[in-house]
Amino acid sequence: MNTTNEKIGSLIYQIRQERGLTQAEFARRLGTSQSAVNRIEKGRQNLSLDTLGRISDVLNKQIISLGGDAVNLKIEGGKELSGTIQTRVAKNSAVCLLFAALLNKGTTRLKHMPRIEEVNRLVEVLVSMGVKVRWMAGNDLEIRPPEKLNVEKMDKVAARKTRSVIMMLGPLMHLVKEFQIPYAGGCKLGTRTVQPHLYALEEFGVQVITKSGSYHVKVNKKSPEYVVMYESGDTTTENAIMAAAYQEKEVTIKMASANYQVQDLCFFLKKLGVKIEGIGTSTLKIRGVKEARKNITYYPTEDPIESMTFIAAAAATNSKITITRTPIEFLELEILKLSKMGLKIDIGDHYKASNGHSILADITVHKHNGSLVALEEKIYGRPYPGLNIDNLPYFVPIAAVAKGRTLIHDWVYEERALYYTELRKLGVNVTLADPHRAYIDGPTKWSVADVVCPPALRPAVLLLIGMLAADGISILRNVYSINRGYEYLAERLNGLGAKIEILHDI
Repeated sequence: MNTTNEKIGSLIYQIRQERGLTQAEFARRLGTSQSAVNRIEKGRQNLSLDTLGRISDVLNKQIISLGGDAVNLKIEGGKELSGTIQTRVAKNSAVCLLFAALLNKGTTRLKHMPRIEEVNRLVEVLVSMGVKVRWMAGNDLEIRPPEKLNVEKMDKVAARKTRSVIMMLGPLMHLVKEFQIPYAGGCKLGTRTVQPHLYALEEFGVQVITKSGSYHVKVNKKSPEYVVMYESGDTTTENAIMAAAYQEKEVTIKMASANYQVQDLCFFLKKLGVKIEGIGTSTLKIRGVKEARKNITYYPTEDPIESMTFIAAAAATNSKITITRTPIEFLELEILKLSKMGLKIDIGDHYKASNGHSILADITVHKHNGSLVALEEKIYGRPYPGLNIDNLPYFVPIAAVAKGRTLIHDWVYEERALYYTELRKLGVNVTLADPHRAYIDGPTKWSVADVVCPPALRPAVLLLIGMLAADGISILRNVYSINRGYEYLAERLNGLGAKIEILHDI
């Protein structure tokens, strides 16, 4: 594929979403077919200046200009990393707790929140509805909702830039009888249906009508006794939990996700007086409160996905580094599989996270000196307990430095495995079996490249890791998708001995 076409297609997709246009509507206004629009947005169509001009007119947005504000990275790779790096607060916990704070009519202070683009967009959404949000010292975030939210004033442009906005359904159903939220955006990973959210919430009396560019929501609250999750998804479960938080009658949620961000939400709601049994299991019993009005402080847990990122960077660059404050309970299977590949990881004593519940440990990843061997079995993710679905991509660069063939089965997302083929540009031998399965044949002789980030967080970081391993200078362009989920990642990797320079519109 042509990387320029991919970048332009991703931009067109994002602007179309912001405008609230379906592919069919956009195609009709453009005077072409929906299949042509699909090819354009996937970077599979060569575009003339005339076509780009017509697209700009339809979207009321200039598609190509000289200059801009894209952030790019210049990576001088092939350097061994060393030292210590600390795991920061979990992105997925942070975004969920921003919405959960709407359920508290008092003041919520969330400690050490990550200053990432995903959080920035959601703060813009909250502020636009009248929520008072203030950054404090130490990256603490203070949130105080108004007595009445002005949902009609929601910043829809900011909301469409993140898929997390779908989690507003859970808290808003208690605060507004009828409202609209825009279609969720975020990572482009194929068809990611929101139907499991709607199936769960309709049990609580939420009716959602899908219209052009937005969800129209009407609430006639019900108090179910049991809710069986259609899918054990993290955000889906979080929506159901927040729906139950203001139900004074006990509700049992079955087939729930037990992942770290779901547990974080439960611990937070308990501070508001919500009674929850079964935290860490797939069955939750929740007895909510009529109203919560408390001034509380909560420490979100650390991010196992960030810890896994640094493990992958160490393995790909054959480096020894120590990663502190890793949520070890959510990395145990990953570390076991890596040990069977030959990667030595020392695990320190366990200790409690600041939230008083999560278990942390400091770990040291050792140099492998080319001794890693591919696993015979496929590597796949699944809901907790299991190998974290968001940790699965980080096995790709690790498998790339192992001897033999590794099968990565990314069954959850239709298109994420397709992005793994971008690593071919760095010398990785990737064979795509189908949209869900990729074979990685190692070991890799890494090569430098000039690549545009894909519009998906984890695949974008894989390119950065590969560029750290490649001896020479690589360019990674338009790293917004990385900044959605990582705070000062380039600077922190530089603290380990990497050589990454931040550039603008090179």
